[in-house]
Amino acid sequence: MKGKHIGLILLLAFFGTAAFGQVPRKYIRSGNKQFKEGKFSDAEVNYRKAVAKNPDYYKGQFNLGDAMYEQKNMKESGKIFNQLSETSKDPKVKSSALYNYGNIMLAQKKYKEAMEAYKKSLLLNPTDQNAKYNYEYARKKMIQQQKQQKQQQKNKDKNKDKKKDKKKDQNQNQNKDKQKQDQNKKNQNKDKKDQQQKPKDKKDQQQKQQQNKDEQGKKGDQQKQQQQSKPQQMSKKDAQRMLNALKNDEKKTLHKLQRKKAKAGRTKKSDIDW
Repeated sequence: MKGKHIGLILLLAFFGTAAFGQVPRKYIRSGNKQFKEGKFSDAEVNYRKAVAKNPDYYKGQFNLGDAMYEQKNMKESGKIFNQLSETSKDPKVKSSALYNYGNIMLAQKKYKEAMEAYKKSLLLNPTDQNAKYNYEYARKKMIQQQKQQKQQQKNKDKNKDKKKDKKKDQNQNQNKDKQKQDQNKKNQNKDKKDQQQKPKDKKDQQQKQQQNKDEQGKKGDQQKQQQQSKPQQMSKKDAQRMLNALKNDEKKTLHKLQRKKAKAGRTKKSDIDW
């Protein structure tokens, strides 16, 4: 397939020259010569002079739009051709202006606008093969552009989701880290508190032990005093044993007394006999 036709139409023929006079024609001729030589800024100057002499001289406006296009001033060029397409009464000029406007849109990758311009141009000049080709070219490029934009949007959404997930993970990790730090701090505070509490607990324990010891000693003394002041109670068996012992002692004492008395009696009888 041959390349697209994006060169603009330059109006070289003169229609109705008697109506516009010799001065604008002179500037147009000079401008066209400079345009062919690639001196687009010089050509612009002459085309502007022609338009200044006669604002309705469409050839001056048309070729001025071409000169602006060649100098990469798409905005100004597009404005000129769009205006010509709306104001010109000549179908040929109108069709050519629309074709040029389509090419300007095509160069800026504004494919939808380019297709619309080529379509209008073909309605005025159905046999224009360049307009037909460029229309089809712009249509294919528009489809390609839409696919790229769709893919770009898909990638953008995907990247957005990835960033969102990444941020979510980062937030979760940060929360985990914060919780871990808080727990470590809590543990440190607990350990510190425990360390501070240990001497106090030890002291309290010692005091408690001493208090228990004192209480036990005091209780022991009280029990001892009670035992000393209270008659000692014997078991029934011990009491019987003691009673038996007393009886035995009593018998022995009585026996001794009887023997002593008997001995005393015998001693007294001898004295009498004697």
